[in-house]
Amino acid sequence: MIAALNRLVDLVEKHLTEDVDVNDLARSLGTTEYHLRRMFSSLAGMPLSEYVRRRRMTVAAADVVRGDGDLLSIAVRHGYGSTEAFGRAFRAVHGVGPGDVRRDGGPLRTQPQLRFRLTVEGSIPMDTRIVDRPAFRLAGYAARVPLIHEGVNPHIQQHISGLPMEAHLRLKALSDTDPAGLLQVSDNVDPDATEGSELTYLHGVAVSRETPVPDDLDVIEVPAGRWAVFRSAGPYPQALQSTWAATATEWFPSNPWRLRPGPSIVSIVERADDFSTATCELWLPVEPT
Repeated sequence: MIAALNRLVDLVEKHLTEDVDVNDLARSLGTTEYHLRRMFSSLAGMPLSEYVRRRRMTVAAADVVRGDGDLLSIAVRHGYGSTEAFGRAFRAVHGVGPGDVRRDGGPLRTQPQLRFRLTVEGSIPMDTRIVDRPAFRLAGYAARVPLIHEGVNPHIQQHISGLPMEAHLRLKALSDTDPAGLLQVSDNVDPDATEGSELTYLHGVAVSRETPVPDDLDVIEVPAGRWAVFRSAGPYPQALQSTWAATATEWFPSNPWRLRPGPSIVSIVERADDFSTATCELWLPVEPT
């Protein structure tokens, strides 16, 4: 995976003014575009699209400062059809317009070319198991919420707190298969995992395919497949989020598995009364590489 990500970076650099065919590269490397994008965003700390934009504007800024042609020719050279579109992208990265930079020489925010390297980590073993599950369903109360990488997501918190106690008890009674108990489900996540992008969050339970589900509940159909299940314990949600990050930095690069499209599921195994600490299981859909 480290080699695949570096190949992706090299391809971006070679075709900086063009759209990169990530799917074609992924196929040639024996992986999937979905997995490659998810691993890139997790390890780089930004979506691939944002990295491409920053690199384009870094190179474009050099042309602007050097006075290498008028602004329209520079815009076209870097893949933009007008000075207005180029100016918007330039300002989004550098905080000032290209005209200001040509006059003043800056300020500029440079994005260096990324290079992924494998570092020796993982001195603490990850508590993981691979589970082969038949098709099942996730039933509960769904909402569209923005993705937040760190800390408590207030939109999810508001969604859950708005449910009456009877709703939680009703869901618990409906649960009849693994993952057990009340679940935190994230579905339809942007493959780039862009901060602020919308996802479907479902507060619900897992039920077998044969279990009748009341019409007023939202349902996510989950096909048969394998899951990597990661166990975490400690301060909530920090320990869970650290485990989630470690799946990208440590587990996937060292194991013959990759992410496949599907919901990610968090099961709260046990927790403190004030939810300050918790033992959780993170279920991620995987397939062999």
